[in-house]
Amino acid sequence: MSTIRSSIQQFDEEIQHIRQEIAAGRPKPTMLLHVCCGPCSSAVIEQLSEVFQITLYYYNPNIYPQAEYERRRDELKAFISSFPPALEVSLVVPPYDSSEYYKAIDVEHEPELKTQPEKQERCRRCYLLRMEKAYQYATDHNFDYITTALSISPHKDSAAINVLGIQLQKKYRIEGYGPRFLLADFKKKNGFKRSLELSREFDLYRQDYCGCVYSMNCISQNNGGGSGEVSPQN
Repeated sequence: MSTIRSSIQQFDEEIQHIRQEIAAGRPKPTMLLHVCCGPCSSAVIEQLSEVFQITLYYYNPNIYPQAEYERRRDELKAFISSFPPALEVSLVVPPYDSSEYYKAIDVEHEPELKTQPEKQERCRRCYLLRMEKAYQYATDHNFDYITTALSISPHKDSAAINVLGIQLQKKYRIEGYGPRFLLADFKKKNGFKRSLELSREFDLYRQDYCGCVYSMNCISQNNGGGSGEVSPQN
C-alpha cells in the first residue's frame, strides 16, 4: 500500500508542478497515453486533458478475438469524437498482431500461466509488452510524458504497472532526455467511479472480461460455462 500512496503523492506533485509552469506561460507538455478501451480511458482523458496535449496509443494485441479488439477500438474512436475533453486528442493505432502477445507471455513453455487469475505473472508480462511498445513510440516521437490508463481498473495491479513504468523510464530516458513516466493510480480518488458515470452518460460498451482469451475463459468458467476452453487461433 505504501507504493500506491507514494505514486498518488508523486502524481499530485507532478501535476501541480505542470500547472504552475502553464500558469507561467509555458505550453502544455505532450503526453502519450496508452489506452485499452473507451470506458477505461474516459476519466483519465478528462483528468489529464487539463494539463497535457494528449495523444492516445491503442496498442493491445492481447485482446481476443480480433473482432473484440476492433469493437473496442471503434468504440474508442466514437467516444473521443463526441467527448468534449477529447476533441483535441489524437489517436494512434498500430497494426494488430496477436502473435506479439503470445510470444511475450510465453504460455507455450509455461502453460500454467493460462489459468492464473489476474494481477499475476501473465498479466505483468502483458503490461510490460504494451507499455514498452508505447514507450518506444513516445521516445521516437519526442513526447514529454507517457503513462497508461490501465491502472484505472480495479482488476489491474497499479503498483506493478508503476514499477514497470519506472524501469522503462530508466531504459529510455537517457541523461535527462526522453519521456518521463507519470506515476498514477487512476482508480483512486473516485477515478473508477467516474469512468462508470461517463460510460453510462455516453452509453459506452463495457466488456465483461479484460481482453485476452485466458481472461475470457476464466469469466466463462466462473459464470457456469463449464471447463471447456476457447483456444486462440494463431
